[in-house]
Amino acid sequence: MEVKKISEVKEELKAAKEEELPSFIETYEADMRPGVMKLVAQAKKSLEKLEAEMARIEQLKFYEKEYAQFGHVCGIDEVGRGPLAGPVVAGAVILPENCNILYINDSKKLTAKKREELYSVIMDQAVAVGIGMVSPQRIDEINILQATYEAMRQAIQNLSVTPDILLNDAVTIPDVSIRQVPIIKGDAKSISIGAASIVAKVTRDRLMEEYDAILPGYGFASNKGYGSAAHIAAIKANGPTPVHRRTFIKNFQ
Repeated sequence: MEVKKISEVKEELKAAKEEELPSFIETYEADMRPGVMKLVAQAKKSLEKLEAEMARIEQLKFYEKEYAQFGHVCGIDEVGRGPLAGPVVAGAVILPENCNILYINDSKKLTAKKREELYSVIMDQAVAVGIGMVSPQRIDEINILQATYEAMRQAIQNLSVTPDILLNDAVTIPDVSIRQVPIIKGDAKSISIGAASIVAKVTRDRLMEEYDAILPGYGFASNKGYGSAAHIAAIKANGPTPVHRRTFIKNFQ
């Protein structure tokens, strides 16, 4: 059998998918060339990380397994309670049983690139996804807490499949007849809530980037409506836009 050059083995490892790592290790483990031994060691390290991530995801399914007997389990989360501008957005996600999407986590712990990747996978694999969105004007009218509840109710209503139980990130949503389980820091403890947080975050971030294109000067693409120093300075210099929350910026006008 022709012995591959180390550069070729390196390219093979670079192109290998996660599930192909065991095969790569088996193929080259007996090759005693120092360069190949180093690549095999890298593959083993990557495989260890993969196995650790699979174990973490298995733990994230604790609540989903606990409540699977009731039927469709739905994770609920929101993003955008604190910004000075833009809507509050809620996500509701029903994942399939034995869902094995890796790297789901609290959206704040993920890079923007990773959130975008996971958003596509979640939207592709989920049983149902619902989005709720409440405008800055409505937030000013009813306050941010009530607006958050409203967005969550919208997200539930916008699901194509009716859930049988809701796993919520810390809150109990008023005026919802479906059984609810509030979980403190749920976006880091439940795969469904984590998925909902990613969907809500990506949806809102994309919207704020669109606002930046039509309302330049406030840095919405980078600050996502949060109160950065440059954003506050822009409000003081130019006044608010239609997407600013008037009750949030009283001290800056």
